Amino acid sequence: MSSGNDCQTLTKPALGEREAAELVDRVFGLKVSWIRSLPSYDDQNFHVRVSAEGADEYVLKITNSEDSQEPDLIEAQTQAMMFLSAEGFPSPTPYLTKDGNIMSLESGGTRPGSKKYMVRLLTYLPGTPVAKIITNAQILYEIGRLAASVDKVLSEKFQHPSVKSLHRGQFIWNLANVPLLDQYIYALGQNKYHAVVEQVIEQFKGKVIPKLSSFRACINHGDLNDHNILVDSSSASLENPQYRVSGILDFSDMSYGYYVFEVAIAIMYMMIESPDPLSVGGHVLAGFESVLPLTAEERGALFLLVSGRFAQSLVIAAHTALLYPENKEYLTITAKTGWKHLMTMFEVGQEAVEKTWFETAQAYTYHVPA
Repeated sequence: MSSGNDCQTLTKPALGEREAAELVDRVFGLKVSWIRSLPSYDDQNFHVRVSAEGADEYVLKITNSEDSQEPDLIEAQTQAMMFLSAEGFPSPTPYLTKDGNIMSLESGGTRPGSKKYMVRLLTYLPGTPVAKIITNAQILYEIGRLAASVDKVLSEKFQHPSVKSLHRGQFIWNLANVPLLDQYIYALGQNKYHAVVEQVIEQFKGKVIPKLSSFRACINHGDLNDHNILVDSSSASLENPQYRVSGILDFSDMSYGYYVFEVAIAIMYMMIESPDPLSVGGHVLAGFESVLPLTAEERGALFLLVSGRFAQSLVIAAHTALLYPENKEYLTITAKTGWKHLMTMFEVGQEAVEKTWFETAQAYTYHVPA
């Protein structure tokens, strides 16, 4: 779920399946036997099989026009995937172009002046998106552990010349930039949702921004949402399935941020699909804190950080849906339950929500999942 400094300047690629298959052949030297489009936010993705037997499967990722102008950024994201894979995380890795590169800048059409898009072919990871399972405490805890572990290893061990490109000051999806939503809030119209988002932004400016310097900095994946984490079931019990993470997708929102951002983002997206959304945060927090305990200042900001991510997701989706109405269904997936959850958080109030989260997390001190 990428979007650059200005939501209005990017062009989403719009290649047909035949064009995409020809691209795979021309750039990567592979013959496509089967291809289908995958849903996406700003980029264009295709699931590709390149041989009829024993099928090697890939995702052809065609990056939007704006981000394609930042090769160092895409290089950093791709190198991070490769690094995490080498460290034992289930992360995609690139198939090299015929020239031996991890990506190639290609024209998006045959007409003069056609936009150019960065193209990569990434390994296809099997598994079921978290959005398609009924989450339980066990997988929520695992996702919390994953969020902390990914940021910790990236921040402590990942080194590459392109990593400096992850300092993305005005990047709209960085959680520090909730105040930038002011310029897109018009997309909500005048209603109760508009009012609550204004409240989130004002509280964020007053209570979170002044404390950023006290948070521990790191590299964030930045988008561990319910469609970007794949799982498979590691038990035969239908009543109480045990899940393990089998894939971490979409590194296009990577940027420098803070550890507490990652856990807030994970909590918010795990709330989306849950039948008991307010309880989710405690399980995710417990998993995260089993790797990286939060400080008092970081814990104190968690409610507004989760609220801020809801606001980002809902406002930017509404704005982008006005620009690309044909993609509205995918863009507004989060909105179906997101508004309800954000409103509930504010109705219940910060103190009560935090009490639920922190008491649940505390219970794990006495019983940690196997």
